[in-house]
Amino acid sequence: MSEHTNKQFTSDLETTRSLFLQMGGLVESMVKDGMEALATGDLALVDQVREREKDVNRLEVEIDERISLLIARNQPTAGDLRLLLSVSKMLTDMERCGDEAEKIAKMARRLHESDDVRYEPVVELRHMANFVTAMIRDSLDAFARQDPVHAAQVVRNDKEVDKEWKGSLRHIITYMIEDPRTISRSIDLIFIARALERIGDHAKNMSERVIYMVRGDDVRHTGIKNTERMARGEPAGEENEV
Repeated sequence: MSEHTNKQFTSDLETTRSLFLQMGGLVESMVKDGMEALATGDLALVDQVREREKDVNRLEVEIDERISLLIARNQPTAGDLRLLLSVSKMLTDMERCGDEAEKIAKMARRLHESDDVRYEPVVELRHMANFVTAMIRDSLDAFARQDPVHAAQVVRNDKEVDKEWKGSLRHIITYMIEDPRTISRSIDLIFIARALERIGDHAKNMSERVIYMVRGDDVRHTGIKNTERMARGEPAGEENEV
């Protein structure tokens, strides 16, 4: 690769990284705005989320095309190739986070338009939403800084989101049992809680990709302790661990 070509490749690689981080920032704001619409009834935020979803989809296509061209034209070395392949996989997870955020916004609109939202589980869901948006932010931060240890912490945090999801589900079901009039709104809130849980899963997937990008180790399905070991550059244990 000539010096000019190499400089161009490095520049294009950095542009690709920057566009992905921009896409991540949009998705993070979509989740926040969807939950704010649920909590406050500000339905202008719902329209804002739907507009940002279009930007997220556009960025997904653009970044995907850039990655294909970079691989085809430059035959990147192992480290750069891992970065490009990792971003390609992370793109899918990030776009799906955007889809889930849009679902939350749509549910918020439906609940408020039927004047059927003002009750306690919303507070619990906001706490869960804060947790998963922090996971998105931390996975992006780990990606930007190429920090596998920080990424491993996001993988561990997904267990807490799973606990929040189960707790929210129990809480909402209790409301339905105590007052059957809440069944319709409760089902919508369960869908919102499920969307948040899925966003946590996608953030975990992205963080696993960061570890692969930096260390070259595929940590999927290896257990949290092994993930943390490999993120530190240590060998995995003999058995999968939770």
